[in-house]
Amino acid sequence: GGIIIPDTAKEKPQEGEVVAVGPGARDEQGRVTPLDVKAGDRVLFGKWSGTEVKIDGQDLLIMKESDLLGVVA
Repeated sequence: GGIIIPDTAKEKPQEGEVVAVGPGARDEQGRVTPLDVKAGDRVLFGKWSGTEVKIDGQDLLIMKESDLLGVVA
């Protein structure tokens, strides 16, 4: 037996534009690793990724780079 999941149940990725990025992520030794994405990149991310915030009346998402599915060329 197996589980069959119809296409309608699949999570569709969302697309957005990176507005700003931080200096990078810290590794176990405390060193900062630069991010691969930059402001202006178009990215794909999961529907439930990130944390929604409202800044200056604008709805934004804050998320880790590891939550991104890819960069759209």
